[in-house]
Amino acid sequence: MSLQVKQKILVVDDEPDALELIEFNLRAAGFDVLTAADGAEALKKVKQNPPALVLLDLMLPEVDGLEVCKILRRDPATAGVPVIMVTAKAAEIDRVLGLELGADDYVTKPFSPRELVLRVKSVLRRRHAPEAKLDKFVFAELTLDVTRHQLSVSGKKIELTATEFKLITLLIQRRGRVQNREQLLKEVWGYDHFIDTRTVDTHMRRLREKLGKAARFLDTVRGVGYRFTEN
Repeated sequence: MSLQVKQKILVVDDEPDALELIEFNLRAAGFDVLTAADGAEALKKVKQNPPALVLLDLMLPEVDGLEVCKILRRDPATAGVPVIMVTAKAAEIDRVLGLELGADDYVTKPFSPRELVLRVKSVLRRRHAPEAKLDKFVFAELTLDVTRHQLSVSGKKIELTATEFKLITLLIQRRGRVQNREQLLKEVWGYDHFIDTRTVDTHMRRLREKLGKAARFLDTVRGVGYRFTEN
């Protein structure tokens, strides 16, 4: 199905060959593509022309990818822009740091261009099409407004990434029922094949930090997964 209005993807990488490969495959998949060769240029382009998603290399000159992600998440104007980290660094600490700073996904080079495109589409689906049976949920100080794509605690709006919003929406919709990590990876992240389930744990930890006192609603069932409890 062709897109009438092409979604814009910002690709940030200091390797010309990698930029060319990613840009070619994204354009072939029907996306509009902007590119940046360093972190400073990426931040400038995001502010000038906000993209639907940022593909962000970790190792960049001037301002590295982790710092770029941190700056994007700190600014309310860009806090909701999905970010996928693309990097040659496969160390777990780098992956976890990226996710904790607000990245929605993490792809390690060398990668399959087809898989990368599927990851992009999956993250964009999570942002624009959250599943909802009701428009609004209220639990004490926590309010989730699905239509407005907004979550607040004690009247204060909480800035969530697309993945975080999808995650808490699904848990609230299925409140009281335990969702295992594999289920969450499939339904929130859209993965049908095995992905490290610690990705779920990292996102849950960050979500709890953002919710503050309302984090009590998120219950960990040891060795199984998570559930939203109204207690």
